[in-house]
Amino acid sequence: MRRFVRSTLGFSVLVALLTVVLSAGEPLAHVYWNVGYKIFQRNAPAGIVLITLNDRPRWTAAELAELLNRLRRQMPRRVYFDAAIPTGENARDDAALTKAIRSFGDDITFVARGEKVDTFNSISFAMPPRRIIGSARVAVSTWQTNFLDFAVAAPYQVLVGGRSYPTLSTELAGVHSAFERSYFPDFAVDPATIPRFASQRLIDYDMPTSILAGRTVIVTAPDRVAAARYFGHATVPAVALDVAGAEGLARPFSLSLGQTFGSLPILALVVVLVAAGARTHRRRKAAFYALAVLATFVLPMPLRLQGIVFAPDCALIFLAVYGSLRLWQKRTRRIQLTSASGLPNLLALAADPLPVGSDLVVGVIARYEEMLATLPRDLHGECARQIARRISAGSGTATIYHGEGGQFGWSEEARPLEMQLDHLEGLRALFAAPLTIGSHTFDTNIHFGLDRNEGFDTLTRVNSALASANEALSNGRAIELFEANRLAEAPWELSLHARIEEGLRNGDIWLAYQPQWNIAENRICGAEALIRWNHPTRGPITPDAFILQAERAGRIDALTYWVLDLAITAALALNARGPRFQMSVNLSAQMVDKPDLVSNFANIVNRRGIDPALLTVEVTETSSLRNRPAACQNLTKLRELGFRLSIDDFGTGEASLAYLADLPSDELKIDRRFVSRITSSPRDATIVANTIALAHALGQLVVAEGIENPETLAMLREMGCDLAQGYHLGRPQAFDLLEQEYDANLNMIRSA
Repeated sequence: MRRFVRSTLGFSVLVALLTVVLSAGEPLAHVYWNVGYKIFQRNAPAGIVLITLNDRPRWTAAELAELLNRLRRQMPRRVYFDAAIPTGENARDDAALTKAIRSFGDDITFVARGEKVDTFNSISFAMPPRRIIGSARVAVSTWQTNFLDFAVAAPYQVLVGGRSYPTLSTELAGVHSAFERSYFPDFAVDPATIPRFASQRLIDYDMPTSILAGRTVIVTAPDRVAAARYFGHATVPAVALDVAGAEGLARPFSLSLGQTFGSLPILALVVVLVAAGARTHRRRKAAFYALAVLATFVLPMPLRLQGIVFAPDCALIFLAVYGSLRLWQKRTRRIQLTSASGLPNLLALAADPLPVGSDLVVGVIARYEEMLATLPRDLHGECARQIARRISAGSGTATIYHGEGGQFGWSEEARPLEMQLDHLEGLRALFAAPLTIGSHTFDTNIHFGLDRNEGFDTLTRVNSALASANEALSNGRAIELFEANRLAEAPWELSLHARIEEGLRNGDIWLAYQPQWNIAENRICGAEALIRWNHPTRGPITPDAFILQAERAGRIDALTYWVLDLAITAALALNARGPRFQMSVNLSAQMVDKPDLVSNFANIVNRRGIDPALLTVEVTETSSLRNRPAACQNLTKLRELGFRLSIDDFGTGEASLAYLADLPSDELKIDRRFVSRITSSPRDATIVANTIALAHALGQLVVAEGIENPETLAMLREMGCDLAQGYHLGRPQAFDLLEQEYDANLNMIRSA
């Protein structure tokens, strides 16, 4: 518990709870509701109309009797008389007023008010005289207020002189409860929009019957009680509160924990969101914090409009305290030394300009996070310091900067490139010796990123060297040099996904088809779908350049499904024209192990109505797969659905005998580097011939790619190769050109 209270989150919660106990958050809640109701305003209900008595300085009993008689002829649904009743002037006038009141029967109610809006003292209510109103109903109007005398709630009933009276809002709404303690007005009602008419219009017969017929009429004297304070406005006639209260009673709920504890639900929700954000991944942290802010500033108002009053004041205080502490901590971390090691951080390196003629180097330690996970927390700093001392000894640099994730940066005098690379290789050799931290011993390996671009600012050079070091680590290289032209290409590569989508929309990215020939029958029997990009300003872009970037960005899926859909269109068209035509599409290694691969392929072929057996899925290098068993399972399921499976680039990388053992393939594609040399290299010819024999022994077809001349094709025919592909037989081409070539080949065969 002590540890929680001392944390940033715990301290912020403690401060917020203290404001609950001290009711210190009421000013914040007041400002929130005042601003909120200025935004969420709506017109008053048309069913309630005010008849104001302010057009005469004083009303006699006879005049009021005449007014009520005129009002009754308007046939209102119900009348509420919210004004003082003059009595004792003469018996005849009193009798006339009594008669007029009784003519309404049960459809008239009188309102009793106190000297102030928040009157709860029974002797302060001005009750109407019973000898005049008889048995007519009486309702009272009184409101609970906050520290600035703004109305916040009202009771359903009030005890006056030992008798319980309903409040006016409950009468207007027709809602009564013996269990609920209080209800809350709907301050979204704009008091200025409550329909109102001067009483003189009734006296002068200047009001059509249709105006008041069937509506609730409140006869009121605005100066009868002090004006009320109303959220979203300054001061309003007290009767406006009663109308707002009736609207509040019409809401679906009437729920509050009171002014003291009403802020706890929002506070609890915000604390949970902030705690979740503090524990989650950095990319999701902002989403949780944004939800916490929205819950504080946005949620209370919609809830209150539904009748649920949860104030945001304590949550606001919590966010203010927590945000201030986090900003202070973040600023401290950025300015001061790293907390664990005492070394200056990489931001400190980026803050100062480098001396002229300096190289900037960042070294990243492989598996650094695993090392820290193994060590006790109090040894993390010692680990970083030992690595820094080893780098300092090898580089001759006194100050080594430490970044999160095992990055160490420094600057040193520039040397000729070859000398600098040799120097870093020597520094790398220092890490061949194990690193001993306490009782733990670790084998260490360091990879370097080198930036030699003096024309850029220090921050850019630090980021460049850092990116190069991380790339060297991921690619298993000792040193990666960041070239200036690479920085110029960075905006293009970082926005590649958007450019690909634009290219798909405007047709710059298109699908080419390279024909495949059946060697024995000397006919076109299929094609491989190959993606191409003709950029309007950069010209043709090689597939390797943008497909690799799409894979790194995790955007290859959409590109692959686009290719598959267009390839199906081509396959359906050509299969309708002649003999069986097999269409091949390439499957990226980044997609092979994805759980939704099989279902997506199945949905596409089902939607397009094509036999999967007409489609060949070509799979190549899978050394980067994180889940090879899942990849093999997916490929097996694709084959079970009817897709043909081809091992592409057989004989290179990992496309070797291991594929034949693991994958249930239907064909092998022998890589062009072997095929192109069979006429000049007996060794390559032997490899190709034996590969064909092995594939046939396993019941698989063989495709030879990279055929550039007729001699190569002739040798493959002699070896018994099944299918051929290469520039000698046809280049990748648009679909209309493939159609023409296919038709010409088909006509030649039919005429032979």
